[in-house]
This record gives sequence, C-alpha cells and structure tokens, in this order.
Amino acid sequence: MLYTRTGDNGTTSLASGERVLKTDGRIETYGTIDELNSCVGMLYCECALLKEKIGEAVLEDLLSIQNKLFNIGAYLSEAQGEWLTVSDVTRMERCIDALQAETPALRAFVLPSGNRAMCASHICRTVSRRAERLLVGLVSDPLWKEKHKADKQVEDVTRYVNRLSDYFFALSRWLGHKCDISEQIWTKM
Repeated sequence: MLYTRTGDNGTTSLASGERVLKTDGRIETYGTIDELNSCVGMLYCECALLKEKIGEAVLEDLLSIQNKLFNIGAYLSEAQGEWLTVSDVTRMERCIDALQAETPALRAFVLPSGNRAMCASHICRTVSRRAERLLVGLVSDPLWKEKHKADKQVEDVTRYVNRLSDYFFALSRWLGHKCDISEQIWTKM
C-alpha cells in the first residue's frame, strides 16, 4: 500500500527510524534534493532528444548525478553507510572542466534561456543552489554538528552539492554551443 497514514500527524520517519516533524531541516533539505533529482530527470529527457548532437557522455553524467542525489538523500535521512566520497567531488570537477574546455570563454552574464535542454539545465542550477543553501544551514546548526562531529562525509556532500550548480551552468552553455544557439547576454535596462 502506498499510503501508510503514519504521516497524518505531520511527522515522518528518517532512515534511522527516528520520527521528526515534516518541517525538520533534514526533511526540507532532502526534499529539495529530491526536487532537484526530478529536475535532472527532465533535463535528461531533453538531452536524450539531442543525443545525435551531443553524444551520450552527458546522459551518463546525468544518471550518475541522479544516483548521487539519492545517495545524498539517504545520507541526510541518516541511513548508515558511505554515501559520497572526495572522488565523487573530483569526478564532478572533471565533468565541469570537460564542458568548459569545449565552450567559448564567458565574457558577460548570460540569461537563462536557449532551447528546452538549456533552460532545464538552468532550472537544475537554481534548485541546486537552493539545496546548497539549505544544506549549509543544516550542517551549520550546532545540534547537527554535535550529533555528527565524527562524520567525515559532510564535507564531501557539501562540496558535491556546491559543484552541481557550476556543472549545470557549464552544461547549459555547452548545450548551446553544441546546438549552435547564441547566448542571450544580460543588458542593464
């Protein structure tokens, strides 16, 4: 059965079994991570339509990101295990570098526009920034710090989420370059 009725009183369970309010910072943060994952799914679909122009590497990267986002959700839900490592952050940095290497240098602020894939990438960028703000607020909380003082993953999770907004920005620009779509430059009006 999909519904359990256990959340009817405004609480939910973490993977650890602890019941918390649905307004708990962990729930808000991994709920936004889940929202980002859905946005990445839409971006994947848009990129799949462009596969002949862009190849398959980006599609593989997006699937990897979706899996890592589930890992981050598990981590924030306090499931036991190693969910993210420094090698995940390094891989993300290599992906960003590869996209930038094929894209003209950035000379001005660009508007979030272009084709559907580019716009979806910008949506992923903005949702990832919100997720990062929530994550930083959560892990900066003294109660979190005390409970997780021996936790080595928090830095890698925070770095990974920070890199995601850069990745999606670089991807949007790369998609425009691959699809011969000119960037719309911001002009003060």
